Amino acid sequence: MARQTRAQRRARREAQAQNQGGVTQRARARQAQIRPGATPTKSQTGSQRRERGSFFAESWAELKKVDWPGQSQVIQATVVVLIACIVVGVYLYVNDLVWKQVVQKLIGQ
Repeated sequence: MARQTRAQRRARREAQAQNQGGVTQRARARQAQIRPGATPTKSQTGSQRRERGSFFAESWAELKKVDWPGQSQVIQATVVVLIACIVVGVYLYVNDLVWKQVVQKLIGQ
């Protein structure tokens, strides 16, 4: 049996909801929507002040979730950066020498 498309699944759910005499989920979602202008603005000075300890605890928890690179990955990335710096440095040095000669010929020194 072939998989149903999203439109077919929605149509089936709406038909089931109508047969049961209920409101479809889509219609409920439309009714529950609140216009952005109708919601009260939140103050930034706020009644929801967090303690500094919770900030640090949450930060530490997020740092525990990080997939830190291993030593070999760090070494490999460092070597790539150093090689790129050397290549760019040599390119700029040679480019400087060439343009130095061109400018000296144009000015006539």
